Amino acid sequence: MRRTDEDEIETVRGPARADTDLPAGPPTALLVLGHGAGGAVDAPDLVALRDAAVAAGLAVVRVTQPYRVAGRRAPAPAGHLDEAWTDVLAAVRGRHPTVPAVLVGGRSSGARVACRTAVAVGAAGVVALAFPEHPPGRPERSRAGELATGLPTLVVNGDRDPFGIPAPTAAVQVVRRPGETHDLRRDPTGTAAVVVDWLRGRGWAR
Repeated sequence: MRRTDEDEIETVRGPARADTDLPAGPPTALLVLGHGAGGAVDAPDLVALRDAAVAAGLAVVRVTQPYRVAGRRAPAPAGHLDEAWTDVLAAVRGRHPTVPAVLVGGRSSGARVACRTAVAVGAAGVVALAFPEHPPGRPERSRAGELATGLPTLVVNGDRDPFGIPAPTAAVQVVRRPGETHDLRRDPTGTAAVVVDWLRGRGWAR
């Protein structure tokens, strides 16, 4: 059975938690994932992606933001989330200095944080699960600009997601999962397989 190592990482916004899973051999890449606004790193899509990515040779770190470690459900302001995430990425990179590539991602709010900070933390690519294109019923409040990192990016959204689905661009591939809503709970294994196929196509997975 694979072991998950859990520890706290100090950030400017308080302690965050990192759950780390390593593959059997040298990692092909490091994938760092964040959770949704009111959720946790045990969301079905994140756990399924963890399992599939580790099996494909990646080291996976699932990050719990400081506000959740402190027991709060209401998310911190975006700037605070980005600051804490950036500190965690610096610490995690220091622990895995020889990995060929660092990839960032997450679900919903975690995907937005990963996009906003991807260039600053030196990521090679982004994996965005259930990216919330806009608040429900407010398509005029598009967040598509956050995906414009210039990095290879995969977006996986349910075709029934009330938060909308972003449009693909030259750098952003968008996959719609049939019958799924924002929580991507119907077939998390299938969602994870989509991501691993994308990672494999770029040489980041075995």
